Amino acid sequence: NYGQFLFWPSCKVGEIVRLVGDLPSSGRVEVYHDGQWGTVCDDGWELAEAQVVCRQLGFPGAISVKPGGQYGEGSGPIWLDDMNCKGSESSLSECSFKGWGTVKKLSNSIFFLGLSHDLGLLFDSGNSCDFRINVQDTSEEEELTFCVHKMILMFYPELNITNDSRNLAVNVSQTCHPHVSAFLRYLYTRQIDVSITSAQCLHQLAFIFGVKKLMEDVGRTFTLLLPEDNTFLTQVSMYEYGVRTGDLVLQENVLQYLSWNCEYLISSPVLSTISFHMMDALLQRSDLILNDEAFLLEALETWIQDKGEEISSDLQASLLNHIRFLLIPADKLYEMQFSSSVLRQNHEKLYLTGLSEYLPRIYTGDEWSVVFNDTTVNYPYHHYGQNNRIQTFSTPAHPSALYREQKVQWQAQVFLSAQECSNYGISCYYFPVARFVGYGNQERYTSTIRYSNRLILSCKYENNVFHVQDFKNSMAVVPNNSSMDLPNPCPDDYSFRFVVRPENGGSGVSF
Repeated sequence: NYGQFLFWPSCKVGEIVRLVGDLPSSGRVEVYHDGQWGTVCDDGWELAEAQVVCRQLGFPGAISVKPGGQYGEGSGPIWLDDMNCKGSESSLSECSFKGWGTVKKLSNSIFFLGLSHDLGLLFDSGNSCDFRINVQDTSEEEELTFCVHKMILMFYPELNITNDSRNLAVNVSQTCHPHVSAFLRYLYTRQIDVSITSAQCLHQLAFIFGVKKLMEDVGRTFTLLLPEDNTFLTQVSMYEYGVRTGDLVLQENVLQYLSWNCEYLISSPVLSTISFHMMDALLQRSDLILNDEAFLLEALETWIQDKGEEISSDLQASLLNHIRFLLIPADKLYEMQFSSSVLRQNHEKLYLTGLSEYLPRIYTGDEWSVVFNDTTVNYPYHHYGQNNRIQTFSTPAHPSALYREQKVQWQAQVFLSAQECSNYGISCYYFPVARFVGYGNQERYTSTIRYSNRLILSCKYENNVFHVQDFKNSMAVVPNNSSMDLPNPCPDDYSFRFVVRPENGGSGVSF
C-alpha cells in the first residue's frame, strides 16, 4: 500500500518528491533516494504527512488523504514506512520513520496485510453485521440506521461496547448526517477524505465516538477555514464548537486569528452575537491587534449595551477589569464619559482606579506603527539612504501617561536582495527580510522599558492579518508558503506593518 493524497489545484513536481497520476494535482507519492525512485508505505499516512509533502513541493496545502493503492502500485523499493509527522516539518525525511528502505514485517493485525480495502468492502456490504447505530438529530424528525460489526467498534474503548451490546444511539446535527457513513467506514479502514465542507462534521463525530486521532487530524483542516469567511460567522461558530467539545487547541487557534483581526471583528455585525465566555477570553489577551485601548473600550461598551440585561452588573465589572485603563489618555477617557454615561456611572470606580496593567496590546494607530504596501516589486539598486522601502518615524516611549510625551526614533526597512542588505552593512540570506531599529534617545529608557516590537503581515486586498512575528536582534525573516505552518492565504501580495510595542522590563524597575 502506498501513501497518496489530493492537493490543491496548483501542484507541480519537485526534485526529491513527486506525484504520479493522471493529473498534476493528485497521485501516488514517490521519493527519490540513493539514485532511485521509490514509494511510501501508507501505514500511518495521514493529513500531517500530506501537509509535509505539500510544503516540500511548495504548495498551499493538502485537501485529502487517499491511501490504499488507488493510483496503482509503484515500482522500485519502498523507501519510507511507518511515517509519523507532526505536520510542521519541511520535508518527509525530517519526520519519524523506520529508516530508508526498512519496511515493517507483516503480522496478523487486521490493519496490515492490505486488509483495509477488504474491511471497507465489508462495511459497504453489511454482510454478517451484528450491531445497529441509530443516528438522529435533536429534533428527532429524521433518523438514520447503520448495521455494523461489533468487533470493529470494540477497538474504540470509549464507546463501552461489550459482547452483550446490540445497538448505540447518537445525536448528530442533521447537517452532518450525510457524513456519518464515511465516518463509520473510517472506523473500519482508518482512511477518509477530509474536505473543508466535511471537516466540522467529521470532528464532531470523532468527538462523539472518542476517536482522538481523527479529531487531531481533522482539526488541522480547520485552520484552512479561518481566512475564508470575512463575516466572522464561521470563526465564532468554530470557537463555540471548540468550547462544547473541549478542544482547547481549536479554541486557541480561533482566538489567535480573531485577536490578530480584532479590529475587523469589532467592525462586524457578528460582534453583538458573541458570548460572554468568548468576549472574556478575548479581552484577556495581549496579542489583540487594534488601533488603541480606547477603541477596545468603546467596542466593549457597545457590546454590553447590545446585550442588555443578559450581562449583569457583576459580569460587566469582570469584563471592564480586563480593560487597560492606564494606557488610555485621561482626555480620551473624559470624552468617552458622554457616550457611555450609564455604564460609566455604574462602574465609575473602575474607570478611575480600576485594576489595570501597563502591558500594551499590539496597537496599530499612526503614532505606533508604519505600513509598507509595495514590497512585491524589486526596485532597482539605490544608493545608501535612498531605498524606497525605508521609513523613519517617532513614537511615544510608552503609552502610559508617565512616558507618553517622551519620544523614541525608529527606522523600518524591508530588503528584497542581498545587495540591499549589504548597503547597510548587514548580511541577509532569506528574502524578504524586515529590519526595525531604534536610535537616538531610545537607550535612555532601557532601564525601565523593553521593546517587544511586532511585524504584522496582512492580505492587501482581503484586509485580514494572517501572521504576526517578533523581531530577533532587530531582524525578522518574512515566512513563505514552504516555511509557515499554515498556508499563506495571499502569497506574494501582502503588506508589512511595523508596530512598536513597549513593555516594562530592563533592570526590573516597574511603573
